[in-house]
Amino acid sequence: MGLAMSYLRLPPSLEGEPDPGRIARLVFGAADWRRRHHPGQMFDVGGAWQGLHYLLTGDAWDGRPPEADAVCGGRLLTEDGAAELGMDVIYLAPDRVKAAADHLASTPFDRIAGRYDLSRMAAADVQDAVHWARRPPQEARDRYLRPAYEGLTRFYLAAAGDGQAIYKVMN
Repeated sequence: MGLAMSYLRLPPSLEGEPDPGRIARLVFGAADWRRRHHPGQMFDVGGAWQGLHYLLTGDAWDGRPPEADAVCGGRLLTEDGAAELGMDVIYLAPDRVKAAADHLASTPFDRIAGRYDLSRMAAADVQDAVHWARRPPQEARDRYLRPAYEGLTRFYLAAAGDGQAIYKVMN
């Protein structure tokens, strides 16, 4: 099993704290951080994160905003402190959340589904692509990636509508 990604949407400042790095330590420093937040504030894409990023950008890691911001884009807050929290945390500011939300909303899944090519995804080292290739063709796309993309789009739209930042957690 590889890395999994979860998203948490929060106001730009929390308890009077505007610094995203300190907010990350406040929130994710608690072992029970998931229970402390309403389920509507969170979204999990699990191991589908890199497949989604690939479909959005055509690359396993890179890409341009706003499409890359939906998954891998943003500011890594834990470059030196991942051991402290036990996870990587990526911050996406509200203005970039809004741009990513607009991009996702205007890009239906069927428009990016053409990039679903498991041999190319495996060659690019997209997590789980080799595992997905052992299943019937298109199963991962339709069973995992499509619902993850549609849920992520709704999540981003809600965050943008509330003027929130998004914290992405990888562990």
